[in-house]
Amino acid sequence: MIAAYLLLFIPLAGMLILSWVNDSHQAGRINIRFNTVALIASLWLAVNVLLQGPILSNTQMIYIDSFNVYLIALTAFVGLTTSIFSGPYMAHEQELGKVGKKRLRLYYTMYQGFMLAMYLVLTTNNMGVMWVAMEGATLATVLLVSLYRTPESVEAAWKYFILCGVGIAQALFGTVLLYFASEQIQGIQENALLWTVLYKNANLLNPSVMSIAFVFLLVGYGTKIGLVPLHNWLPDAHSEGPTPMSAILSGLLLNDALYAVVRCKMLVDGSLGNHQAGNLMMGFGLLSFLVAVLFLHRQHDIKRLFSYSSIEHMGLMTFAFGIGSPWATFAALFHMTTHSLTKSAIFVTVGYASQLAKTQRMEKIRGLIHTQPAIGWGLLMGTVAIAGFPPFGVFASEFLVLIATMDDYPWLTPLLLLGIGIAFAGLFRQIQPMVYGDVPQGQLPIKANLWPVMIHLGIVLCLGLAIPSFLGNWFNQATQLISGKLPL
Repeated sequence: MIAAYLLLFIPLAGMLILSWVNDSHQAGRINIRFNTVALIASLWLAVNVLLQGPILSNTQMIYIDSFNVYLIALTAFVGLTTSIFSGPYMAHEQELGKVGKKRLRLYYTMYQGFMLAMYLVLTTNNMGVMWVAMEGATLATVLLVSLYRTPESVEAAWKYFILCGVGIAQALFGTVLLYFASEQIQGIQENALLWTVLYKNANLLNPSVMSIAFVFLLVGYGTKIGLVPLHNWLPDAHSEGPTPMSAILSGLLLNDALYAVVRCKMLVDGSLGNHQAGNLMMGFGLLSFLVAVLFLHRQHDIKRLFSYSSIEHMGLMTFAFGIGSPWATFAALFHMTTHSLTKSAIFVTVGYASQLAKTQRMEKIRGLIHTQPAIGWGLLMGTVAIAGFPPFGVFASEFLVLIATMDDYPWLTPLLLLGIGIAFAGLFRQIQPMVYGDVPQGQLPIKANLWPVMIHLGIVLCLGLAIPSFLGNWFNQATQLISGKLPL
């Protein structure tokens, strides 16, 4: 349990220290060190859970099991690799005059604040504290989206704040209904919102109240996931904020919001004893998947393009969790991992490509593989991976989703195949000229650190070839916890 407390203390200390550091290079190095220590703490915590099973703190406020522990480790890992990219990227932004010392301090402080909120979402046992942590993540990312203080970034930040504020208010009402359902069987107690208590007594919770609560929770947290029609903030936030924020937003925040929905679904399933919550998730997930793949063909901004790709994949994960079978749950957990690693790697290359071309407009980004081959190949391989080409892990996780769909809902399989095909065409229609087109005049190479890209894509490639036994064990345990059964 020391590792869990340490995991929460590290970003808090990072916020306090980085709020006083003025030098961008020094702040970047300090940010990396804090994220390195956080990764070590997360691995320590993962080993404890792997050896001892679920961990509950003495105060019952922190609960770690096989479901959230691998997400904690994934969050810490992506946080570290993105911070490695973040340092030189933000230093270059300062050289271009886009940000000053005060805004850099704000950026690094909010980076650690965002990580703190994400760790709190994943470790807390209290559904109310989870809501507070999600709201904290919203406030941190609003400040990051508006970092450049351009009219477009301020507008995007306000849209993000208003839409997510409305959404999180729905989640608050759903949380209040959870407390009401718990209070009916336990009386007024301070532990009424503890997930472990709710889960233990799920069959006693009022089904009518729980079904209404889940609707509000799905709409509220679904706004954070980017589910259609609650997705409008996501493309704007990606396109106007600094690129490292896009990497952690797409790779971490969306996962954690989906994690909150799945935790709520487990309670509702135990109360209702039917598939109502799963049907809602399937409907929202499939709608988001299909709408997003169509919008891929209409984008002109490279960051907006991959933000719609994130909506597509989050819709697919929501759909798989909604199916609820062991295979579908295993596939969704696997897809959360491969998507986070791949999409954060893509945003690293997108950031460098935008700096190289001095624009995010795709029609002006050309010939990357000739101007700076490392960036061009990184963007190409990242796109190949996220499009679901074998042998990358995204192919394996999408294939498992298709298998699970064919097993339980075969009539939906053609829609998934059609959507995957349209997404493939949309991505490569846009990426091919950016990578292989004619080089614009006056375009000069920039200093780029692509180690995070190579590490992420290397891991995704290895996961497509074979899942390590310890990771497979985590997925199996989490699958059994969520669905009640092990995959066959």
